[in-house]
Amino acid sequence: MYAVCLRYARTSSDAADILQEGFVKVFTKLGQFQFQGSFEGWVRRIMVNTALRAYQRQRFEHESSGYEQLPESPVDPDALSTLSEEELLRLISRLPDGYRVVFNLVAIEGFSHAEVAETLGIQESTSRSQLTKARRWLCEQLIILNKVAQF
Repeated sequence: MYAVCLRYARTSSDAADILQEGFVKVFTKLGQFQFQGSFEGWVRRIMVNTALRAYQRQRFEHESSGYEQLPESPVDPDALSTLSEEELLRLISRLPDGYRVVFNLVAIEGFSHAEVAETLGIQESTSRSQLTKARRWLCEQLIILNKVAQF
């Protein structure tokens, strides 16, 4: 569950705080688990919701990072296959907060943009925009890593 928290947190200490808060919720709500689905999935959902609440305190709706003008450069299709899981998670953790939260919810957790909008209290168009910007930023980072690897 720490890995789930780390995907949403900016730092490892933030992830540890989210994990602790999440497990407190798990233990206080343990009687509410209805054995309809996996226990791990239930705990994961609590961790994700706890992480989201942590970032709702630090609203990102008006976040601007300068990545809005990134070029639409193609990425070598093999670039992802050369990254380890750790390197990919490190790249995701470097995303600006708003981009990272939406990217995690849509690309990793499988939320729809409507669900993201409702969960975060944003417009669906904002969710789509944040995801597009996150993907563009990640592509740019892959291009940079690919160029460095070629040296």
